Amino acid sequence: MSVRVLLWYRAPDGGDAELVEAFHRISSKLRGTPGLISSELWRASHEPADFVVVSEWESRQVFETWERDAAHKEDTAPLRPYRDTRRERPFMLLDVVAAYS
Repeated sequence: MSVRVLLWYRAPDGGDAELVEAFHRISSKLRGTPGLISSELWRASHEPADFVVVSEWESRQVFETWERDAAHKEDTAPLRPYRDTRRERPFMLLDVVAAYS
């Protein structure tokens, strides 16, 4: 089954556009990455400065292989300054155990 990866970010005052642009830069680099099905940037409707990147991967193994690759840190660097430091853990891996579409 696939895995979802959630990463939480927070835009500084007036920094929404820069955060969105950083997501687009990363997305263009990651296009065609083996095993990456999709990547979306979500904004919290109740807190407009809070964002979540939700990516879907073919499997946990494929994601972890990509994450261990040295290029991972360089490719995702544009969003690193926006990590939500209020959270103890700024990311979450979720295994899909059942689905309906």
